[in-house]
Amino acid sequence: MDQKTKIIPVDKSVVWDTTKTIVSKADLFGTIEYINDTFSEVSGYDESELVGQPHNIIRHPDMPQVIFKILWDHIKQGKKFHGIIKNLAKSGEYYWVITDFDYIVGDDAKIQKYIARRKAISTGVIEKIEELYKKLYKIEQVSGIKGSEKYLIGYLEDHNLDYVELITKLMMDDSNDQMKSELSSISDVKREESKRSFFSKFFGN
Repeated sequence: MDQKTKIIPVDKSVVWDTTKTIVSKADLFGTIEYINDTFSEVSGYDESELVGQPHNIIRHPDMPQVIFKILWDHIKQGKKFHGIIKNLAKSGEYYWVITDFDYIVGDDAKIQKYIARRKAISTGVIEKIEELYKKLYKIEQVSGIKGSEKYLIGYLEDHNLDYVELITKLMMDDSNDQMKSELSSISDVKREESKRSFFSKFFGN
């Protein structure tokens, strides 16, 4: 594919088997080295069009840039990261996913590659996060990424959460009421274990 060809977004979501997991592997600079068949099916790109390309080939223009800044700040340090992203398919359609990152580490304990797994999320979660993303996007159009970052920091402080905790809360709130009631009555250590268990099950680890 000619990378100079601009994909025009359309207000329509990709229809795909949302029980499947989208998987990709990238180097330290975000260049795609491997994709699974589901990635190709959902994005509409052939494997040959994606391997060797930067991951932002599927970045939707509606996404605020500050979210990717947070993403890279986390994964460059090898921190656990769950992010909700709106992606752009080759057709111009969009698809929302939550991404989970793993790392391939060398003998020197340094990160060599990133492995990303993506799953579909519910309409309820999309509606909640999209409201925040639209605000961040509008701020970026006027004040740039520094402006949107200041707003996001204030927003997260107001909710006493960091970004990953916000995403975790949205996902867990969307799950069954029994889990929420159990979390409210257990210790912080057990709560963290429950969060890890939730995402482990969600991504089928």
